[in-house]
Amino acid sequence: MTFIHSMSIHLVIIDALNLIRRVHAVQPDPTDIARTIQTTSRTLHRILEEAKPTHILAVFDHHLQERGWRAELLPEYKQNRKPMPEPLLNGLNDIQQAWWELGIDSLLSDGDEADDLVATLAVKVAQHNEKVTIISTDKGYCQLLSPTLQIRDYFQHRWLDAPFVEQEFGVKPEQLADYWGLTGISSSQVPGVAGIGPKAAKEILTQFTDIEQAVSSDELAPKYQKKLLPSIEMARICKRVAALKTDIELGFNLQDIRFGEK
Repeated sequence: MTFIHSMSIHLVIIDALNLIRRVHAVQPDPTDIARTIQTTSRTLHRILEEAKPTHILAVFDHHLQERGWRAELLPEYKQNRKPMPEPLLNGLNDIQQAWWELGIDSLLSDGDEADDLVATLAVKVAQHNEKVTIISTDKGYCQLLSPTLQIRDYFQHRWLDAPFVEQEFGVKPEQLADYWGLTGISSSQVPGVAGIGPKAAKEILTQFTDIEQAVSSDELAPKYQKKLLPSIEMARICKRVAALKTDIELGFNLQDIRFGEK
């Protein structure tokens, strides 16, 4: 990805299905896709006004794909995920078209989960000290937080920032993959370590940087040792599943997603 430093950048990345599913879920008639399109377009107008992006992209999960590399590591991963409602599935192309008319490009994940694409793009741009805002209610993105990378939960009008992570989980953003490696993520069928819940995970990660440091230390409390040691392989797998990939080949330049140049 090449950068042009003639201007300050503010890249907004929309976690598209996260936004669309939430809007669709509160519509009085779920078969009325025109209404969902209108509402998501209004929502995006407000996001554009608030964020004033220089660059913007909506990232969609490929709904036909398998559950990707995570399911290869952990076969039960997202096994119980509810399929997308039929009318919404059939309306996705129209939604993308409506967003395109607002000046918002769409990127469809192909074999990679959308969150890995979002993470890769966000981190690449933020590492150049440019500003990035991810629009999503997904707390998984909090592991990416940095001085120039922020996450906006549009529906609850709040920032999912470091104080939020501290309050919600009691760990640092960069420890979240380890935290979920220990506690699991029930909504995605990620088991974690039996008998280690949020309180224990917080205690372990307050004392140690990560799972590896904890498991190799004599100072890990015996009550945690006897849970973690037999399950360390599962903890490692769950951590990998919870962590976001940031090294996916993107195949386009920042210049391609300039806002307002269609």
